[in-house]
Amino acid sequence: MERDIQRTEARSSPTPATSVGDGEAKLDASNPAHAPLESCPPGHQFMTSIAAAKKGVAKVTARAASVSKMGTYQLHQSALALRKSAAGWMNQHERALSLAGMIGGFAFDNFTFRRIDLPNTQLIFIGYLALAAVSMAVFHRLAARAAKGLPWPKWRALLPMATQFALGGLWSAFLIFYSRGAVLGESWPFLLVLTAIFIGNEVFKHYHSRLVFTAVLFFFALFSYSIVTLPLFTHTIGVLTFIASGTVALAIFWFFLGIIRLVGREQWKSARWQIGAGALLVYATLNAFYFTGILPPLPLAMADAGIYHSVRKTGDKYQAVGENQTWVTKIGAPPVMHVAKGEPLYFYSAVFAPIKFSTRIIHRWQHFDSSHHKWRTVSKLAFTINGGRDGGYRGYSVSHRIVPGDWRVDVALPDGHIIGRVRFRVEPAAGTASLSTKVLS
Repeated sequence: MERDIQRTEARSSPTPATSVGDGEAKLDASNPAHAPLESCPPGHQFMTSIAAAKKGVAKVTARAASVSKMGTYQLHQSALALRKSAAGWMNQHERALSLAGMIGGFAFDNFTFRRIDLPNTQLIFIGYLALAAVSMAVFHRLAARAAKGLPWPKWRALLPMATQFALGGLWSAFLIFYSRGAVLGESWPFLLVLTAIFIGNEVFKHYHSRLVFTAVLFFFALFSYSIVTLPLFTHTIGVLTFIASGTVALAIFWFFLGIIRLVGREQWKSARWQIGAGALLVYATLNAFYFTGILPPLPLAMADAGIYHSVRKTGDKYQAVGENQTWVTKIGAPPVMHVAKGEPLYFYSAVFAPIKFSTRIIHRWQHFDSSHHKWRTVSKLAFTINGGRDGGYRGYSVSHRIVPGDWRVDVALPDGHIIGRVRFRVEPAAGTASLSTKVLS
């Protein structure tokens, strides 16, 4: 075999140089790798074919990797451009998006929060309060470290955002529940304050890194939460329960300020008088709202109410005969009742109260005296309600002293706080009224 190889190599003549690209390459016939394929033995030809195949695969792989890298790079650049474009669009429409998010969140909360006494509702309230307290305390701990020359962590911006989110959730929930239990004509100042804070929480979002701003809002949230929650545990409502609510809120707030003092003494010293003044103003304002009857009497709320020509109870159902109204009544206009002389009217109400809650309510019938421009009480009926029913505790009262003019019936507590109000107008019956019968909730 050796001789055959040598003879073959001896008979081989040098292969002419082959031009490759712009240069010139010379093949060395003495090098087996460069020998012509037909002059090589079968084994060597096989090895040479494998080497050539490997080179071909390597070239294809390299090209594929190059294309892949180029594709990945282009994809990455496209993603960056898309992100920049989206971020620019969001920055350009930040106010509109914030408003849409705020309205959408409020609508979602209004659908989600059904009853104040449900465990999941209480857990959400407590979760919001805890998130606000923790994010505020951690932020001011980091501020104290930064004052000593230590660097801020990169994620510090998340803390004011968490505070804003938690307080925004609380204002949304408060606005929902307080508006359900409020009579607009009586409670509009408090609802206006809640609405202003709810909107201001978004408008002044850059202030959530300031201790005074967030601490005063946190106390407002604590007090508002105590007002609606303490009656769930005491099963009572009234002056003593309200005072106890304020005391509980002050105690929790004092404990929170103690934590702030521990984690950031310098921040606490520079802000303590402003925080104290702000908390005192909040405490005085809510007390003024309560004792003037402006604050809605939560956790009680009106579930249903209406004026009818007759109401009667059949088994567990209440059936009422009412007068068909025009379309303007559906958009807020008072209903009109056509009543013959001596004919009575019936007022029906369903008042929601928490489980194991019992109190007395009053149906107060009032007629507007146009000559003296004031409302005069015509009759009152008081009865006890018990809580726990989703649709509210049902009851009705009757008045036989009906005269033409403007009327209203207040559903109120003995201390004067109004749970609900229904206005209507009475006109003399000129013929047969259009009546309909309905089953009340």
